[in-house]
Amino acid sequence: MILDLQHINKHYGTGQVTVAALKDVSFQAEEGEYIAIMGPSGSGKTTLMNILGCLDRSDSGTYILDGTDISALDERQLSDARLNKIGFVFQTFQLLPGETALENVALPLIYAGVKKQERLERAAESLRRVGLEERMNFYPNQLSGGQKQRVAIARAMINNPRILLADEPTGALDQASGAQVMKLFEELNEEGVTIIMITHDANVASHARRVLHIIDGELSEQGGSES
Repeated sequence: MILDLQHINKHYGTGQVTVAALKDVSFQAEEGEYIAIMGPSGSGKTTLMNILGCLDRSDSGTYILDGTDISALDERQLSDARLNKIGFVFQTFQLLPGETALENVALPLIYAGVKKQERLERAAESLRRVGLEERMNFYPNQLSGGQKQRVAIARAMINNPRILLADEPTGALDQASGAQVMKLFEELNEEGVTIIMITHDANVASHARRVLHIIDGELSEQGGSES
């Protein structure tokens, strides 16, 4: 089992004015699963993603990530978990405009203490993996939306993480580019990467093998597509 959440609660606010963002959320994921978490705006899906990604902590409950109890980690250990176990893909790409595709992809390896030559070699291989070997020296403003997202995916995969977390990964893309990204996710999943994807789009969610729904902070499950 790659992750196990049990009775996760998260509140925002202080005193008498608090909002329950997550209410007694429990679910498990096996290694190699492809999961979509669907929910409207304000449903708690971003809060759940932040907790899954070790970007935030729950108020109560237990989160076991790859055999490690996340609640027992200090901030440095949390940072190491994010760096080595989790890859992030965001709707807005979050690429540095003054860096080439190759430099953007290599960035996490700086924090991992990898030497420059190895960083660039691994970044080049990661870009080849997503079909962008001809765009390595292009800057973000020279790339299409779909190409930017593929650069972001290459960066997310540079450390060979156990889990890829994707937050509305096609939200800023046209239909054709979105379809390319979904195909890439399917290929990565077939290679054994565990994917957990946040989306409000049923068509995007249909690519997953398992679909969870979150409404008002409460999580429920239904069968996913076997596409």
